[in-house]
Amino acid sequence: MADETVKTPAPTDPPTPPGVPPATKSPSSPTTSTPVEPTDDLVVTRHTLKVGRRTLRYTAETGRVVLREEVLEDGVFSGTTARAEISLTSYVLNGADPLTRPITFAFNGGPGSSSIWLHLGLLGPRRVLMGDAGALLPPPYALADNPESLLGVSDLVFIDPVSTGYSRAVDGGKPAPFHGYQGDIDSVGELIRLWTSRHGRWMSPKLLAGESYGTLRAAALAEHLQTRYGMYLNGVILISSVLDLGSIDFENQRNDRAHALYLPTYAAIAHYHGKHGRRSLRSVLDEAEAYAARDYPWALSRGSRLTAAERREAVATLARISGLSEDYVDRADLRIEHWRFFGELLRDERRVTGRLDGRFSGPAASGIAESMDADVSMDAITGPYAAAFNHYVRQELGYANDLHYEHITNKVQPWSFKDFEGRPIDVSPKLERAMRQNPHLKVYLGYGYYDGATPHFAAEDVVAHLQLPPELVANIEHAYYEGGHMMYVHEPSRVQQSADLAEFVRSASRSS
Repeated sequence: MADETVKTPAPTDPPTPPGVPPATKSPSSPTTSTPVEPTDDLVVTRHTLKVGRRTLRYTAETGRVVLREEVLEDGVFSGTTARAEISLTSYVLNGADPLTRPITFAFNGGPGSSSIWLHLGLLGPRRVLMGDAGALLPPPYALADNPESLLGVSDLVFIDPVSTGYSRAVDGGKPAPFHGYQGDIDSVGELIRLWTSRHGRWMSPKLLAGESYGTLRAAALAEHLQTRYGMYLNGVILISSVLDLGSIDFENQRNDRAHALYLPTYAAIAHYHGKHGRRSLRSVLDEAEAYAARDYPWALSRGSRLTAAERREAVATLARISGLSEDYVDRADLRIEHWRFFGELLRDERRVTGRLDGRFSGPAASGIAESMDADVSMDAITGPYAAAFNHYVRQELGYANDLHYEHITNKVQPWSFKDFEGRPIDVSPKLERAMRQNPHLKVYLGYGYYDGATPHFAAEDVVAHLQLPPELVANIEHAYYEGGHMMYVHEPSRVQQSADLAEFVRSASRSS
């Protein structure tokens, strides 16, 4: 719990009362309609966390920071104008040497997700208690200290991109410039630069941590920060990675790549739900990965050239691995789309499995629907995290804002990928460039076997095709967990991943 709460206004502006959106702030005087320029509204609190025999004393800072851009008149600098207010929460260990103390900037994905999941699920000093698949706790849920927090080895900054969390655009409420690949990279990168400068952390070891679309952001940001600002990083943490959206694309019906790369995930989910008898998960995955790597892509590529015998063999193999019926696999023309899989695997029980986490299951809305109507794992996770954060930010971090905290939102849609017009949406070249530019950069990838959103075999395939020399490939480490997209919902995975990440940060930050 907090020992002390302090409001900290912007260095040169009067404080803005928290909870007042930009559009409703009072004018500077009763006789003018000119709106007041937005200002930072950060709140500082001080806390302790017991980690084994150690007691960590740390300072939290939460609220919104105003992002500004330079204004030029006839090519001459004439000041700045506010563009957005970005919500963040930072945790800094008291008394640590900033020259050796790492700092990790963390965010989730979406696009349209706040940082709530990594914040309260894995990395932060407090975590939500929600139970797990098959043993969910009822509302109103609870918070507990997180002695496995990454704060034990690194300061933390959790960032909510524009239109997520409390972050909002300033310019007449028009956020479109931020709702796209490049605008997102630019704004998050500028916030990182600003926080680093204001807190005197340019000489600290620095890492990025992203989850899901946040891995695409993190890979591109690594190159952006190093190229745009000269801010070289020590590490990039990619959790539930997707660097090449083509690797999970089912929309293009002529693209068979995703069908093969999803098969090991289908096999893992089928195993969890008892479709593989007494076989071990590892043996099931070995078979699925071997088939997905060679024979399955070949069978798909043959089309009508498959002989009847070859097709029967492919149908039987896919049905055995995926847990689906041979009749379904045959009718699907050997191509199992992921939303349909989640609705089909337990159809005989009139249940569906989760997409974010295939260990979860729930009643089907319709026994004859082509696919499930909603992700039961997302349903299970949303309530506990939303309740926990809305309590935590007010009662423990001391920040009050009447805006809705957008834990995840569709308001960022349509998301612009105009920078990739005419070519695949793939940032793996950005990661390659960042690693060649900075040969000390280390990369961690964390995979959940039951992740039906960003399957581990697809992410592995993208990394395996990075154009890097062997000495840089050696800077990449892989970690696997028996959880889903948010593998930390599974308690053994959370504990193991926390230890793995702490060691990764120590290793990446260690002086050569």
